[in-house]
Amino acid sequence: MRRGRPAGELLRLPVRLHGIQLGRPLDAFVAADANRVLGFEVLCGDEATRFLPFAVARIGDEEISIDSALTLIDERDVEFYARRSRRLTTLGFAEPWVDEDGVVSEARTAA
Repeated sequence: MRRGRPAGELLRLPVRLHGIQLGRPLDAFVAADANRVLGFEVLCGDEATRFLPFAVARIGDEEISIDSALTLIDERDVEFYARRSRRLTTLGFAEPWVDEDGVVSEARTAA
């Protein structure tokens, strides 16, 4: 069984580098042709919006951690990803769930 978490919970996690908070996710960009998270739109402490690729983010229980601030792509390039993807918050899922590989699906209920 794949592990994951509700998307709302994921988007509330701070983005940190070695324990220092750099920002917080505003939304996630999902591939245009598949329900897979490409990365996060992050509002950083300097009020700039940057893109954090999902592939370099380590999703933990209390934070989204990164190894280098260089993995946060400059705000000028966020629009590039926005034009080639969909925002998670606009996909129409009642309760979106993101698994450990970034696949987005409707939350399953225990039966």
